[in-house]
Amino acid sequence: MLESVGSLTGSPWIYAVIAVSIVLDVFLPVLPSGVLVITAATAAAGSATATGNVPHAVPDILVLTLCAATASVLGDLVAYRLAWRGGDRLVRAIARSRRLTRAQERLGQVLASGGGVLVVVARFAPAGRSVVSLGAGAAHRRVRDFLPWSVLAGLAWAGYSVALGYFGGQWLGATWLTAAVSVGALFIAGAGAAYVVRRPAVREREAGA
Repeated sequence: MLESVGSLTGSPWIYAVIAVSIVLDVFLPVLPSGVLVITAATAAAGSATATGNVPHAVPDILVLTLCAATASVLGDLVAYRLAWRGGDRLVRAIARSRRLTRAQERLGQVLASGGGVLVVVARFAPAGRSVVSLGAGAAHRRVRDFLPWSVLAGLAWAGYSVALGYFGGQWLGATWLTAAVSVGALFIAGAGAAYVVRRPAVREREAGA
């Protein structure tokens, strides 16, 4: 079992640590929030096996999922509101990057047309959540267009991350190797999401060539 982090993952404080990490990683994408979620879920699998799946065991996968999803949406909204209020500087920064400009334009088109799959997919891509949340705020997109997709993205990401850690721990045992394999699967999903998000821009460049 993950003995070296057992004292933390077995304490209710694990939820606060994970929530703060997830909220902040919209501004600092290098924070290992996904790794923390997976590690806690892996520990939960070991705890469930050892205690016979006692409902009040910490961490609890349902509480962990809801905590991660809620923190994800809260971080998105904080970034959205900050970008909305200080949008001029961010707009100028985005305008200096052709890639970010294209991403913001695609986001606007997607939200305006009533769809937000890009918001969900970008949640898995490295820094994709930051680009989407800050871009939506800087462009003054309506919160009612952005928020439902942010909620869906948070639930999808949290559910996937917790499932990786928990079921990996159930099948392979609650070890560091299991956590590493699960984190690898999360990074693979992130690479796939990044490819999907970039693909329209690649087609645009090819069409203009």
